Amino acid sequence: MAIALVSAERSKDPVTQAGACIVNANNRIVGLGYNGFPDGSSGNDEAFPWGKGSDNREENKYSYVCHAEMNAIMNKMALNIKGCTMYATRYPCSECTKLIIQSGIKEVIYYAYHEEKASERMLKWAGITTT
Repeated sequence: MAIALVSAERSKDPVTQAGACIVNANNRIVGLGYNGFPDGSSGNDEAFPWGKGSDNREENKYSYVCHAEMNAIMNKMALNIKGCTMYATRYPCSECTKLIIQSGIKEVIYYAYHEEKASERMLKWAGITTT
């Protein structure tokens, strides 16, 4: 979990910094991620808005930010992460939960919980343990 927390510090999000770390059965790190804009915008943290209060989705960070869990899966250093464990600083949203299920991750250990009923339902359905 400490690696996920350190990864979160790399995020440029002024409000919510999230991190994720994927480990294999030998507890070796096979993926890391933090929330931020897509790679094509790296080096330009002003390319998209960091705000979240606007009703206009184009002026809202949620339309642009890639979550830590997504980035950890996309940045994996192993060909296959089936059966791995993900450590995440936050409980996964429903979109990241879909990626977790599709990637074959078997367990999610989270640091902070926020209610995500759809995620809870899908993780339970897929047999993925959470703590």
